[in-house]
Amino acid sequence: MSSAPRVSVLVPVYDAAATLRPALESIRRQTFSDFECVVVDDGSRDQSAEIVASFARDDRRFVLLRQEHTGIVGALRLGLAACSGRYVARMDADDLSHRSRLETQVRFLESRPELAAVGAHVWLFPRFSLSEGLLAYEHWLCSLSDAESVARDAFIESPIVHPTLCIRRPVLEAHGYREQGWPQDYDLVLRLLAAGEALAVVPARLLGWRDGPARLTRTAEYTRQARIVACKAHFLASGFLAGSELYTLWGYGDTGRALAQALEAEGKRVQAIVELHPRRVGQQIRGAPVFFPKDLPSAFCNRVIACVAGAAPRAEARARAQALGLVEGRDFVVAA
Repeated sequence: MSSAPRVSVLVPVYDAAATLRPALESIRRQTFSDFECVVVDDGSRDQSAEIVASFARDDRRFVLLRQEHTGIVGALRLGLAACSGRYVARMDADDLSHRSRLETQVRFLESRPELAAVGAHVWLFPRFSLSEGLLAYEHWLCSLSDAESVARDAFIESPIVHPTLCIRRPVLEAHGYREQGWPQDYDLVLRLLAAGEALAVVPARLLGWRDGPARLTRTAEYTRQARIVACKAHFLASGFLAGSELYTLWGYGDTGRALAQALEAEGKRVQAIVELHPRRVGQQIRGAPVFFPKDLPSAFCNRVIACVAGAAPRAEARARAQALGLVEGRDFVVAA
């Protein structure tokens, strides 16, 4: 190509022959044509490299890089080094981009120079196999839009689905991808937010996000729930809880217990627990007194982490915390 394209689409591939062709075709048919598609074959044992090579022969915008199998972080690092676009758009080898995805995201970023990156809403498929939990997750993802909602909900789950990410290349190069034993995409989002970068989500379903038993989120050790909780704890400890050993935990169900254990490993200790369960109130858990929300002493009303799962319990915890005069982001965060 005679000049650098505006967008580099970065696609890591490993044994994805069954889904790769339609994924790449969804990029080739984009209404926005000023792109290159950098595909990194991470030592595939199937016909993935041959499929990419056939796209590259027919369309010079497609570039094939090959390496021995190192894993997704190594593939992303190699691919990023080859990207020359002003923006880098992520894509996975089993997903489908809407025809207007790149056009919409580029227009969004160019009209909002304060944003470092944007994601997009998703449509999970195949629909027939989706559980109620996944449908609720999709609904939550599609409730996010502006930078405020992304930052507010960042510790519930990753607020940006990584294969929807479109980011300014200098920002991505400055932060990069790293191996930490937890999901590299969530790690990147939390590092960007911790660095003060503004992230938003285009309020349009621009990606078909494939669900299935072979997804890395189901198979990789680093995507286990315990590793995701460890990731949250690390960034909470270095951010919201920086400078304080103590915090108040709002909710001591399974998610609250797991987060408390992970925060202990980061040197943070529970000073009080907020619960609605009447048998727990008045007792001590992990050496900390347990209170109803309305009875939480003011001394314990800073650095509160609400760890309650589900949209309705989260909304209730937020309402009760605000009734106590707590300000989200300053006095409390929601982390489940």
